[in-house]
Amino acid sequence: MSADAAPESWKITLPCTRAEAEAIDAGAIESDAVLMTTEEVEDDREHWRLDAYLEHEPDAATIVQLRALVPSAADIEPVIEALVAADWVTMSQAGLEPIREGRFVVHTSAHPAETPPGGRAFLIDAGQAFGTGHHATTSGCLAMLDALAAETFTDVIDLGTGTGLLAFAAAHLWPAARIMTTDIDPRAIDVTRENAAANAIEGIDLVVADGTLAPAIGARAPYDLVIANILAGPLVSMAPEIAAIAAPSARIVLAGLLEAQRDQVVDAFAACGCALETVDRRGEWSVLRLTAGTTRYVPTAPPDPTGRAGWALDL
Repeated sequence: MSADAAPESWKITLPCTRAEAEAIDAGAIESDAVLMTTEEVEDDREHWRLDAYLEHEPDAATIVQLRALVPSAADIEPVIEALVAADWVTMSQAGLEPIREGRFVVHTSAHPAETPPGGRAFLIDAGQAFGTGHHATTSGCLAMLDALAAETFTDVIDLGTGTGLLAFAAAHLWPAARIMTTDIDPRAIDVTRENAAANAIEGIDLVVADGTLAPAIGARAPYDLVIANILAGPLVSMAPEIAAIAAPSARIVLAGLLEAQRDQVVDAFAACGCALETVDRRGEWSVLRLTAGTTRYVPTAPPDPTGRAGWALDL
């Protein structure tokens, strides 16, 4: 950086583990930082990286809060960089090459991509929501939806939408369907609204909701396609309420779980009458497709939100 150049934005980098990356909540720090986590070594749970981008020089309090998010880096000094004359969001996306799953291509502004014949390209920039398509869980969900293209769905819900990507894919595959997308984090819903406009997606209903706990969700139920790319713990605790909004024989796509967590998720949904159909395993991650029972499930107890910590972290 030259002596007379003024930094326009800043980047703080710390190493972290995959478990820490999964648990990170941008709302946990009192800052306008945009947090990005990156898998440094494929399928290596210990080698991840946290990058925080700010439009001002980080103060001591921000650094302390970032350190608290990644305890494994307690003895490591953060790398703090001043970024000059650069768009910090674009820089954060520099390594996010377009991904291709079936008829879909997902790209960022930094890496434009052409629409494949008969398919659809989506512009999804990284920011304060998860779900750019570059994580195995989200790309696996795209593949699951693509495999269902020949089927017909009339009511679709995407729980924990993140950026809206999976809802957009559903809108492309089933343009006549009513589609609802939800997230517990209002910022994710704002990001989804912006992404919908950027991709000329219309007619999707956006709802801020804790699980299925919103009147709009219940009023639209039952759904013949339910998508939930969340995390294993919340999926287990939410199994009864997800099954309750599913139509008889509905398709249910679940993601955000490790292969080692598959059985507990499958068992939780089996207890609600849902049967596992297929698994798309990608490294240590698994995406599940289930079918709801032939009669609509009725929960024996009201939903319990206590096991949902982190459920909005769509990957």
